[in-house]
Amino acid sequence: MTEVRHERAPGDRPSREMQASAPSEFLVYTIGLFVAVLLTATSFWAANTTLLWPGGVFLGLAVLAIAQMGIHLVFFLHISSGPESTNNVLALAFGVLIVFVVIAGTMWIVADMNANMLMPSGAPMGMRMQH
Repeated sequence: MTEVRHERAPGDRPSREMQASAPSEFLVYTIGLFVAVLLTATSFWAANTTLLWPGGVFLGLAVLAIAQMGIHLVFFLHISSGPESTNNVLALAFGVLIVFVVIAGTMWIVADMNANMLMPSGAPMGMRMQH
């Protein structure tokens, strides 16, 4: 059998055939919720168990967090690789860029302030304020 692909532009209303072949929104949200809850429970288990190597817990939590973000993007925000999702992907990439710039800039400023606020190593510890 050949697979029927329906091309449509953003904003077009889907045809009845497309609506019939697409899964219901309730099913998509339910699957997303189930997988998100499962990943959250796994994260809590990984953080509180002694069965894992202690050095690998951080890496495991990072992997589970990235998977959680992917689940939210696909199931709840409906970000996909389709042509109708191009603007959403660009907006998401711009948002990630802005967050990265804000976090990196904050860390740079705080590190610079920390370096400038340190007492010089040659100053005596018993310095008193002179009036």
